[in-house]
Amino acid sequence: MELCARKDVPVEQTWDLSLIFAEEKLMWEALDKLKAAVKVFVESYAGKLNTAERIVACLDEMEQFMPMVSRIWQYAGLAVETDYTDNKLRERAEKVNDEMTRLFKDVAFVDSEILLAPKAELEAAVEQAKGCRRYLKELLDKKAHMLSPETEKALAALGRTFGVPYDVYNTMKLADIAFDSFTVDGKEYPLGYSLFEDDYEYDANTAVRRAAFRAFSHKLKQYENTTAAVYNACVTQEKTMAELRGYKDVFESLLFEQKVTREMYDRQIDVITRRLAPHMRRYARLLQKKLGLEKMTFADLKVPLDPDYDPRVTIEESHRYVREGLSILGQDYVDMIDRAYRERWIDFAKNVGKSTGGFCSDIYRQNAYILLNWNDRMADVFTVAHELGHAGQAMYSDAAQSYYDCEPSRYLIEAPSTMNELLLAEHLSRTSQDKRFRRWVLSSMVSNTYYHNFVTHLREAWYQREVYKIIDQGGSVNAEILNDLFRKNLELFWGDAVELTEGAELTWMRQPHYYMGLYSYTYSAGLTVATQAMLRIRQEGAPAVADWKNFLAAGGSKTPLEMAKIAGCDVSTDGPLNATVDYIGSLIDEICKLTEEIDGICL
Repeated sequence: MELCARKDVPVEQTWDLSLIFAEEKLMWEALDKLKAAVKVFVESYAGKLNTAERIVACLDEMEQFMPMVSRIWQYAGLAVETDYTDNKLRERAEKVNDEMTRLFKDVAFVDSEILLAPKAELEAAVEQAKGCRRYLKELLDKKAHMLSPETEKALAALGRTFGVPYDVYNTMKLADIAFDSFTVDGKEYPLGYSLFEDDYEYDANTAVRRAAFRAFSHKLKQYENTTAAVYNACVTQEKTMAELRGYKDVFESLLFEQKVTREMYDRQIDVITRRLAPHMRRYARLLQKKLGLEKMTFADLKVPLDPDYDPRVTIEESHRYVREGLSILGQDYVDMIDRAYRERWIDFAKNVGKSTGGFCSDIYRQNAYILLNWNDRMADVFTVAHELGHAGQAMYSDAAQSYYDCEPSRYLIEAPSTMNELLLAEHLSRTSQDKRFRRWVLSSMVSNTYYHNFVTHLREAWYQREVYKIIDQGGSVNAEILNDLFRKNLELFWGDAVELTEGAELTWMRQPHYYMGLYSYTYSAGLTVATQAMLRIRQEGAPAVADWKNFLAAGGSKTPLEMAKIAGCDVSTDGPLNATVDYIGSLIDEICKLTEEIDGICL
């Protein structure tokens, strides 16, 4: 289980960045051409954006070179994500980031000058615009929060600085922290971020699982003050920017770009905390009884309900599972899946210095790149399906929308991904009538899909909201405050059903989402829409599938409320969220019933 160096992993388990640029030399050549194009662009439009025609022409021309900015950035940045210990890759990424920061400083005049144009010209520009119409409308909405052109240019020049907290966090987490091995019954076990989060947390051996948790937490504890200081710098910076731009608080500032109201944000956190907790406590008690544990601890929450029925899966087999499970979305979607495997869009490898978790990053109108750490578990198949959900949305929205409109609001960014997990589970549940197999599928949905999105990320969201409240009131946070907050957070949700062993309070140190604004809560928002759309597909079939694909193709061309309605879900009320919580409860009810029938165990 010892992780190897990146150079030693099989190439077929890595992604192929040559699909972006065949070699590094071509990236630098593209960067030189981009800089030349931007220079001409600045000469053509700086100080001249005073008519509707020039405003539209400027934004249309900017759309032509922005995809190249993304390609260059992705080529350099994605390489680092696979190995933070490779100083050459990091140096290259730093140089690219420096160049991009200068480019953004050079074009910072665009938004400021557009907003200085006469009102009649702005209105005419909106009418004339096609691909950039929504961008213009949103720019007008932001007018009250824009600063002077000189200040906006200065802020653009400082763009790299704003990303320092996240960079420091990732470097410390993936390059600096060296975990010590631990011993159980005379056997020594290696330890690392990926080994713990992707393997030991699911280990059926209670002694190994709990020992890994203790060793992992012991090492995290040594970095808590530095991590807290970095996080405090991040949230303080966000508070400062909110004040400079005239928002009433950090929440309004961060939700503005998402086109989401504070009510929609708070609803996700409060309803799930209140209504889902009883269901998950029941599941925890069932897990404890089924596994014969004297006590249920925080370290036990991710172990499978039926450890002996946790099938191992190869990467090749995952292709078949995902292909069949998502075939309901049509041949074009299946073709995309086949390309992802055949053309090596996916980085499956496990190696030292690689990012933990999983993500998908797409290249506009080209292909996507997916990162995960493969562990031969069915849970990994769900992860592949999840990330392919992002790739699928990019495929449809890139084809249908302009560069400005291809990215959906963050509020719904996780809907396509979580939908794929649900569709895969639906498919698996139809492949066998065996009760044990059905229980495994249902428990996988609860312990993976819903636990990850409605519990793990939702608890992050509750904690994050409390942090921003402190910052908004002029306070600051340190390790002691953050530990206390997260322990209170877990106690509120799990009550007396789970013992919060020492180290549970350090969970706040493990996620990068806190450096990405209000992101954590959106996992539950997306899964709410996905759940209701999946239930529609179950009942209606093809018409609901067509609506879902229209939802994917809409990209960011509409508000979250409008987007959700395309999928048949009205998120202006708490109805869909309550219905989703009820659905999770029904899954747990069936799991309990099946466990009584199979094992004679009941709560």
